[in-house]
Amino acid sequence: MGKNLKLKAARAALGLTQQELGERVGVTRQTILAIERGDYNPTIKLCVEICKALGKTLDELFWEE
Repeated sequence: MGKNLKLKAARAALGLTQQELGERVGVTRQTILAIERGDYNPTIKLCVEICKALGKTLDELFWEE
């Protein structure tokens, strides 16, 4: 699993910190950091929550080309 640059870019485009996104979806800043780094494979439930918070689809954020 590689780095999730799409997630990082979508978060940054909304001006959200890792901490703020984590608070919106109910996880820690460290969890968001680990997902962005590719060190943590989130559950589908968490993926959906992140997508809702960022206004993106699962395909846009988590589908690997």
